[in-house]
Amino acid sequence: MAKELKELTKRSVNYSQWYQDLVIKADLAENSAVRGCMVIKPYGYAIWEKMQRILDDMFKETGHVNAYFPLLIPKSFLSKEAEHVEGFAKECAVVTHYRLKTNHDGTGVVVDPAAKLEEELIIRPTSETIIWNTYRNWIQSYRDLPILCNQWANVMRWEMRTRLFLRTAEFLWQEGHTAHATREEAEIEAKKMQEVYANFAENYMAMPVIKGVKSASERFAGALDTYTIEAMMQDGKALQAGTSHFLGQNFGKAFDVTFIDKEGKSDYAWATSWGVSTRLIGALIMSHSDDNGLVLPPHLAPIQVVIVPIYRSEEQLAQISEKVNGIVANLKKMGISVKFDDADNKKPGWKFAEYELKGVPVRLAMGGRDLENNTIEVMRRDTLEKETITCDGIEEYVQNLLEEIQQNIFRKALDHRTASTITVDTYEEFKEKIEEGLFIMAHWDGTPETEEQIKNETKATIRCIPLAGDKTPGKCMVTGKPSAQRVLFARAY
Repeated sequence: MAKELKELTKRSVNYSQWYQDLVIKADLAENSAVRGCMVIKPYGYAIWEKMQRILDDMFKETGHVNAYFPLLIPKSFLSKEAEHVEGFAKECAVVTHYRLKTNHDGTGVVVDPAAKLEEELIIRPTSETIIWNTYRNWIQSYRDLPILCNQWANVMRWEMRTRLFLRTAEFLWQEGHTAHATREEAEIEAKKMQEVYANFAENYMAMPVIKGVKSASERFAGALDTYTIEAMMQDGKALQAGTSHFLGQNFGKAFDVTFIDKEGKSDYAWATSWGVSTRLIGALIMSHSDDNGLVLPPHLAPIQVVIVPIYRSEEQLAQISEKVNGIVANLKKMGISVKFDDADNKKPGWKFAEYELKGVPVRLAMGGRDLENNTIEVMRRDTLEKETITCDGIEEYVQNLLEEIQQNIFRKALDHRTASTITVDTYEEFKEKIEEGLFIMAHWDGTPETEEQIKNETKATIRCIPLAGDKTPGKCMVTGKPSAQRVLFARAY
């Protein structure tokens, strides 16, 4: 059974298959009966719940409140902001009828043709339109601003090529939608939320990110600026881990959301939107995990410590349990999530394999000899190193070890990104190096034509124009025209 648990395709053989194997075997998610949609299993959902809880606290600390808006959006709403509808039109699922009826031959149900909707409804691909239509009723004066709303929801984008967590037709996310009295306030908000996402990615996910601004062609549909955080996966591909959009007055104008400012003049509200989704679980997997299974950062692991007893008799189990229960209680008092797995239906070796596969950061094991010697075996998941130590002070030891693992996982990911990021000056070298799975910093002339040429010829895109980094002007690697600074190119998920 332990061997079955561990039968993962190696990353070096087929990275994509390794990822798929791991999601399934670690019990995170599976494909559903609905094409392109997934079932998030309890262990996978527990990771999402931890992410959700931490992010929700971070949003509330920055003054945001939660609300909920309808799943269904009138089709006419998507026609009001031209760029926005163009960006999502090909991905929209459309509700056309509101009733079924029994088929006349008794073979099941059919759509009742008499129940056609006067106006079709779109299952939300994102909620800017329905929310800004609502904000029109909430905003009359500058005193009503800012509005700082977030919603936790599901959305539907009709993806044809799907992969669990990374790209599914339906996914879970949060979407923040804010309204402001001035451009400056809205831009500050958009940048602030990019910082919140970067903080979460680095300090909780242990995933280093590059903060930047998207090029015009990579922006969110309807945005004036899109601020992004980009992460490198172990195969060298980039993953967009979170975006925050400065929407200007586009949605204010589209939905006639006006307010009377301090001078008594009428103006349109300024907008932002920002979101992260369950694709963060995919990022977590691909940033840290190995050929033995998941490697979860302690700050997000559903189970931070597991304790497995090794015993020969019920009497010995009772003695071990008495000792372990005190350790469990003390760890819980420290806010550490711990599981004592004394189930008798699986052998210790099977449990070791299972918890290794599931990425539990610290495993403790206690047998009869440990009980006699007042010791316990400690294994850390990130390095698979084992040691036997005294039970005296074990709780503080584990607490410190969890933080050490968190930092080590981040450091390893950062070292990988640093070693896999290069600077390139010629297009010939770029085309050669992009095949190696690298982040490439190169000059670009700022035109969508050159950007499109690079994308078509190399499958690499501009991930972002970094906010920090090499700002030295130069010449575009493709056209030789002036370039304000180097930008980040990579192939991406």
